[in-house]
Amino acid sequence: MSDSNRRRFSRFPLPGSVRLYSGTAMWQTELIDLSLRGVMVVTPQGWVGTPGTRFRLDVRIEGGIMIGMGVELVRATPRSLAFSCQKIDLDSFSRLKRLVELNVGNTDILNRELATLGE
Repeated sequence: MSDSNRRRFSRFPLPGSVRLYSGTAMWQTELIDLSLRGVMVVTPQGWVGTPGTRFRLDVRIEGGIMIGMGVELVRATPRSLAFSCQKIDLDSFSRLKRLVELNVGNTDILNRELATLGE
């Protein structure tokens, strides 16, 4: 099954900066896209991390919107890192939900994705 057939959450590109934190290091990079369930970023210079490792990720969307979450690295390539969201506070989730709503443009899709989060 292809990634697009497996994907249950709409991903959309947004301009933004990202800070990734481990217990001992911090990296700055750029946002590629995000969804209700995950984030993809440009692989930062000096990156050290393996799939399954957890990080703190802060996204600043152009316009000043800040979203923070606890993430787990799912996939790493020389060009990009894919993270799944493991933990997010209510304020950040509300901002993320609003961004998804604006970018998806379809309340039926948004409601389906929100329902899928509970599975």
